[in-house]
Amino acid sequence: MELKAPAVRFPAFGQIPVFLAGLVIALPVAVVLVTGLTEGGGAAWTHIRDTLLASYLTGTVSVLALTAMLCLVMAVPAAWLVTMFRFPGRGVFEWLLVLPLAAPGYVLAYAWGDLAGVGGPLQSALRDATGWSARDYWFPDISSLPGLSFVLACTLYPYVYLTARAAFIAQSVCTMEAARSLGASRARTFWSVALPAARPAIAAGLALAMMEAAADYGAAEFLGVPTLTYGIVRAWKSFGEPAAAARLAFVLLALILTFVIVERQARGRAGIQQSSVRWRTISRVSLKGSAALGAAALCTSLFALAFALPVGRLVWRSLEAGTRIASVSDALVNSLILAGAGAGVAFILALIIALSIRGRGVVSTFARLAASSGYAIPGAVLALGALAIISVLPFAMTGVVALAALAWVYAVRFTAAGTEPMAAALARAPASIGLAAQSLGASPLRRTLEVDLPVAMSGAAAAALVLFVEALKELPATLMLRPFNWDTLSVRAHAYASDERLAAAALPALLITLAGLAPVILLSWQLSRARPGSHA
Repeated sequence: MELKAPAVRFPAFGQIPVFLAGLVIALPVAVVLVTGLTEGGGAAWTHIRDTLLASYLTGTVSVLALTAMLCLVMAVPAAWLVTMFRFPGRGVFEWLLVLPLAAPGYVLAYAWGDLAGVGGPLQSALRDATGWSARDYWFPDISSLPGLSFVLACTLYPYVYLTARAAFIAQSVCTMEAARSLGASRARTFWSVALPAARPAIAAGLALAMMEAAADYGAAEFLGVPTLTYGIVRAWKSFGEPAAAARLAFVLLALILTFVIVERQARGRAGIQQSSVRWRTISRVSLKGSAALGAAALCTSLFALAFALPVGRLVWRSLEAGTRIASVSDALVNSLILAGAGAGVAFILALIIALSIRGRGVVSTFARLAASSGYAIPGAVLALGALAIISVLPFAMTGVVALAALAWVYAVRFTAAGTEPMAAALARAPASIGLAAQSLGASPLRRTLEVDLPVAMSGAAAAALVLFVEALKELPATLMLRPFNWDTLSVRAHAYASDERLAAAALPALLITLAGLAPVILLSWQLSRARPGSHA
């Protein structure tokens, strides 16, 4: 019989830090909601509502729908192949296919815009091979809604790939063997047994990908596709109307909330309960001949489109520019300072919330829901909330105040990403440890400090790394809140790309991608070691 750890009953003063952590996260979102509902927005809002809102809504919904379809088509077959079959390169593809997660959407947009443009290498090679002019043929336009969806799917499909792969690994081999023994083909076993059982996990990964797609600003702005996040930043930056931006933010929040509710209702109790307790390591089927080559070709094509080609183009552009590339050392230092500050605040909040998860009560639930909600909210929306709060305080939005505001927004946005590794570490701890501490008369506070805290810190390294990289990649909030003349790598890359100086944008974009590789490789390695019944 499995032992369950007893709930920690925090003393009254112990709930205060948990409540304050939840309040710090929830405050910017609440302010944006109130501002969007109560402020009029003025002439700028009237103009946006009458002429732009429909295109923003249509663009956002269309991008989300097309990106979702592309993510599923890219991720699920690849996850099934590397989990269930043996073919040339399978062990390498297992982690290579996760690497696109390291590159932000705006970085891939810069690279693909350069690759697929009229003057880019793809169209140039086509014209050289055929002798055609640019008017003699049709070529997919990357600066379009389908182009944006393709770019976002390239960087976001790993969310679905990882959850699908984890679900396939965790399924009972006995269930699939039973289906095969009843005469089901491998294809039918996949569609009738494996896929329905994995559907909840796939839906969860897709929900994460769609939240990130809705939060995108850099790729949409560069490719010229009107979305709500693009409209929020434009309303604040071009119109100078925070109230109008807040109303757009309210519309975006309503759309995200609707999406989350629909996804959870659609997921419902979907899936198959695995009744067999005979868990065994998956015995992969060896593919032969054309089937093996086809599986390898599919994985190679996916990796090339999503990572190798765009990142390789950035490397080529950087080498081609050589000494003509402007120094990014100041932007690198600024990025490290901001990402370190944001990750530090988020780490503290995540630790407090993770320790409270074992407790019961309204305060613990509120803090965890606030952290989850903060992750679902785009950085541009949180930046608006921070601006509204600071505007009523006796501080100018410059210097240290602006940096503190950015660190706050980073923490609100990414605390959930730090909470989960620590909560997972606590979940792995044997219940006997807590029971022993309780039987020895340890108070809830002492148990928290001497038992739960050291256990939670075992997941701290992964949490700190994820928080740092996520803060390093954030673009819209940094654009809106950074002090004057305080560029980060993301801001510098965006500025160069907006001026069509892609050679100069390549180096900061590459540095951001390289920073993201470490946690992505770590995540893939941990999943590769996972087996049914484990918590990895």
